[in-house]
Amino acid sequence: MAKTRFVKIEDAVGMSLAHDMTQIVPATGYKGARYRKGQILAPDDLPVLRSMGKERISILELEEGEVHEDDAAARLAFRLAGEGIAAGLPVEGKVSLNAVWNGLLAYDEEILHTINSDPGWAAAALPDRVPVKKGELVAGIRIIPLVMREEQVLRGENAAGPMAVLPFVPLKTCLVTTGKELAEGRVRDVFAGKLKKKLSVYGSALMDHVIVGDGEAEIAGAISGFLERGAELVIATGGMSVDPDDRTGEAIASIAGEVRFRGVPVMPGAHLMLALKDGARIVGAPACVAHDEWTSLDLLLNRLFAGLIPSEAEVRRWGAGGLCRRCRECSYPNCAFAAR
Repeated sequence: MAKTRFVKIEDAVGMSLAHDMTQIVPATGYKGARYRKGQILAPDDLPVLRSMGKERISILELEEGEVHEDDAAARLAFRLAGEGIAAGLPVEGKVSLNAVWNGLLAYDEEILHTINSDPGWAAAALPDRVPVKKGELVAGIRIIPLVMREEQVLRGENAAGPMAVLPFVPLKTCLVTTGKELAEGRVRDVFAGKLKKKLSVYGSALMDHVIVGDGEAEIAGAISGFLERGAELVIATGGMSVDPDDRTGEAIASIAGEVRFRGVPVMPGAHLMLALKDGARIVGAPACVAHDEWTSLDLLLNRLFAGLIPSEAEVRRWGAGGLCRRCRECSYPNCAFAAR
């Protein structure tokens, strides 16, 4: 076992610190490592140490096969920092992982559970599949003991797999608004403006927009026309329920090469549909997207612009947390609803 011996600060001048030493300044609210592991103490450091309440410091003597907390944290961080994630330097046995660019955080939750099954590790992250911004803290690693055994570190490294921030990639996006009342001008479309704002988050823009009636053939024709013009994503709104006049789902299915799913356990937005056609994505969005700010469509757009095509099995697991609380002060995407 590593041995620790305590030395009076007056006798520690010229010695190398075994670990970081935290300083707290209540007047300013500062808290951080005032002295770093490996730093050589100088005579001028004695007044500072006394102001920190230090009369003695600990000198750590590692034995063969032992790993210091900073080194262990750095090694695990190296394994977890995948595409779009940068790991900082270890401080007091902690390492922060930050997003390199805007995108969707993606990782296997079971990796964290396996790492944390060892009480020596503490690895925490934002929920999987949430949008994050450049520079944002997405995960943190903390070592509980001051030292770990080499085999313990190796188990953590072997259990770890890379986390990633998948960059949002613009898609040529078109919108087909369905409904006879809209086509005849009796009701004004309000979703196109909302969609433009949503697309801007992904660095994309609305390529074109058309309003059609409720006929299956005209809906299918509008979607096909956009696909022929090179659209990579076509969103058709309205007509996704079970009313006799709701034909949007059937129109999409008639031209799609594959219907990935139809219906999701998310509210609002249970009647969401995703189909694929020669590499393009066709989305059937329920009418609620026009009046609800955040719906199942937003969860799907996060994935599509990050290059992920969710499976039927994945969306079937969106139910836990898939009910929007419609908070008075909305914090989306920093909420459970966004973390599906």
